[in-house]
Amino acid sequence: MLRVTLAQLRAHGARVVASCLAIVIAVGFVVATLSLNATAKAGVLQAVGAQFVTSDVVVSDEDPYDGVDPLPALEPVLAGLPGVAAVSADRSTFVEVRLPDRTGATSAQAESVGTSARLQWHRLSAGRLPRTAGEVAVSDRVEVAPGAVLSLTHHPLPAPGAQEAPAPVTEQVTVVGTVDLGGDPRAGLVPRLFATDEALVPWGATSPERLRLAATPGTSASSLRDTVSEAVAAAGSTGVPVTTGEESAQAVADEFTGDAQSITTVLLAFGAIAVLVAGLVIANTFAVLLAQRTRELALLRCVGADRGQVGRSVLGEAAAVGLLASLAGVGAGSGLAHAVAAVAGRVDSPVPLTDVVTPASAVAVGVVLGTAVTVVAAAAPARAATRVAPLAALRPMSTAPVRSRAGVLRLVVGLLVFVPATAAMVLSARSGALLPAVGAGAASFLGFLLLAQRLVPAVVALAGRPFARAGGVPARLAAGNAVRNPRRTAATATALVIGVTLTTAMVVGTSSTRVSALRGMDASYPTDVVVTGAEPLPPAAVAAVRGVGAVRGLALVDELQVVSTDGATGFGVDAVDPAEAAGVVRSQGRSPLPREGEIVLSALVAETAGVVTGDRLTLRADPGTGAPAAGGDVAFTVVLAPDTQQPAVVTAADARRLDADVQPTAAWVRLADGDSEVQAAATDEISEALAQVVPSSDVQGIASLRNSLDEILTTMLLIVTGLLAVAVVIALIGVGNTLALSVVERRQESGLLRALGLTRRQLRALLAWEALLVAGVAAVLGVALGTGYGLAGTVSVLSAEMPVVLAVPWAQVAGIVVVAALAGVLASVLPARRAARTPPVAAIAD
Repeated sequence: MLRVTLAQLRAHGARVVASCLAIVIAVGFVVATLSLNATAKAGVLQAVGAQFVTSDVVVSDEDPYDGVDPLPALEPVLAGLPGVAAVSADRSTFVEVRLPDRTGATSAQAESVGTSARLQWHRLSAGRLPRTAGEVAVSDRVEVAPGAVLSLTHHPLPAPGAQEAPAPVTEQVTVVGTVDLGGDPRAGLVPRLFATDEALVPWGATSPERLRLAATPGTSASSLRDTVSEAVAAAGSTGVPVTTGEESAQAVADEFTGDAQSITTVLLAFGAIAVLVAGLVIANTFAVLLAQRTRELALLRCVGADRGQVGRSVLGEAAAVGLLASLAGVGAGSGLAHAVAAVAGRVDSPVPLTDVVTPASAVAVGVVLGTAVTVVAAAAPARAATRVAPLAALRPMSTAPVRSRAGVLRLVVGLLVFVPATAAMVLSARSGALLPAVGAGAASFLGFLLLAQRLVPAVVALAGRPFARAGGVPARLAAGNAVRNPRRTAATATALVIGVTLTTAMVVGTSSTRVSALRGMDASYPTDVVVTGAEPLPPAAVAAVRGVGAVRGLALVDELQVVSTDGATGFGVDAVDPAEAAGVVRSQGRSPLPREGEIVLSALVAETAGVVTGDRLTLRADPGTGAPAAGGDVAFTVVLAPDTQQPAVVTAADARRLDADVQPTAAWVRLADGDSEVQAAATDEISEALAQVVPSSDVQGIASLRNSLDEILTTMLLIVTGLLAVAVVIALIGVGNTLALSVVERRQESGLLRALGLTRRQLRALLAWEALLVAGVAAVLGVALGTGYGLAGTVSVLSAEMPVVLAVPWAQVAGIVVVAALAGVLASVLPARRAARTPPVAAIAD
């Protein structure tokens, strides 16, 4: 039978191209996803963990804000340990810089370069690292070349016992180098400066955040870690983690690849979807092949081949096809990964993709998965082929009726799976349980597929009545043919239902996530721009902001510190005129404005104060180190705002009851609606205008953050749609295969219609109308299912974080229906041409 199997492969090689293509696409998708995941992990590890790559041991301050600073005392102790070649203390602080071509201030993070050349991890693209206090190196984000002079402002820490904070200090620093942070996802967040410890300590970085150690030659990182751990314990320092440099780099990288790992999981889910659809395509393909070779297999049985030999021959063909297609898919996936990396290298990719890595595990998974799916998918057609008696196989095969015992069992099982699984999905989604919701959703969809054999033909029959009246004789014949063989109709529609359902689910889910997240952003950051100053804003500053063309509203904000009457809780409060602020904030749903006698608290402050909505909280102005405020105790009714990022908000009138001398030191600004570039330009214009009046002011562009999130989610929507197009393409291959099977099964019927006067053109139109009817019904069912699953998925992900808003992009959904229907018609072209070319006499004689 081996020679027979090989001969059959040579004879029918052209007929398995569709199944090969499905496997190549599915395996290539999985291999590309695994390769890009491994590449992204390696790239992020080198980029984000760059400062730890050169370190052997890292000693960190686990809680730098607890008032205990163990690292300065540990530094000389660790430097004297055996096996330690060098110690570098990492410091950082925030400063304000004015770039040469701008008058507005920009917040920047200043970091130390370290004292040991061995532990300096910085990769220079120009110049050198700073050596004295008046020198800095900058990141590419600063966009200045070596030799430029920056105006830098820092706020010195007050001396012990000082009555008031010292005034800001401005000094000139010279740029001596540019540090290449390419590939670091944090590189574009804020400008970064690199300076010596001599400069950083006066700027406010008095305490190190971590100590990085280099080992002497011959000392391993793990052994030095153990030595350092013992020394730290002996020094009595608690809460001081000691790790190797590799462990620290991996921990930092994991923080940044958490989302990437989630994306990878989603991509692999898409890959699993593609594999599932490919399995359906392969099953249909082999059904087509066996239908075309019924007499050939029957002759083999007649000349002595038993059922087992015929079955093994078919499975052998499937294994060979699966192996070859899987190997081609591995190559295609690796090529796709390189192509994606090449494209990402030309744009600002959020995840570095430099040297593409194709793990051996990805190759193994691709080959084994593709081959196994092909064999499993071919098992049912192979078993069906062995069940036909030799003499009966010489006659045309009749399809088992839907109302058979197996059909009734499938209906019962489908109902028992679909109904409770759907209910479980809804309940899990409402409670925010993502994994149970996903599992229940998968079970629900499986139940629907079991019901599809009864449901799809019924819907097709219902839709076929008006359909038949619209297209003449071919349409009437198509409507009848579509319901004459329910199994064939259900098989044709199922693959397309899967693709359309998944595409719609992701489109609706992503669109709903985008709208919900943007509304959440409006609630968290209800203003477009926040202006703050170290002193009260003069009228000239307010006039300068109002003079910017894009400003549509401004509300002055009084800022003061308050404490509870028992002195247990203290926090900052923003005070606004509610009528004035109402025209500035974009959302009052989850971040309401206060009324007189109310205080709106964030979730964090409310938890710290131990209060909830409706409680009474009595506060007084915190005098700090100065004289007591000219005010008294004020009792407030608490209103909890779970989404707001502002600690507390009261009315301006209540603020003056707390402190009669309070003055506005900040402003909330609303900009005209526009894209991120327009609003970023408006924010820069506000910064420039204020720099002339209040040089120490700080301008935060919240609108740019919201618009950036909008752009990310929009891009994600396009990417997800493109990825799921893979499953849809494979589904269309399945539709074409099933239509080809339909042509083979109805060869005599088509010949009889031709003999009765049906023209070739009408026969092609008949098959096209039938494909349009089935594909249209499948598309509509897929959209209905996908909308429900998409909403359930969105609710399960976001319900714990924010209110979920259902947003159905009707234009895209309509496009999905139209594309799916037209694709079904296109898939019928080749089978229709084949049927039309067959002479009527030859078809009837078969």
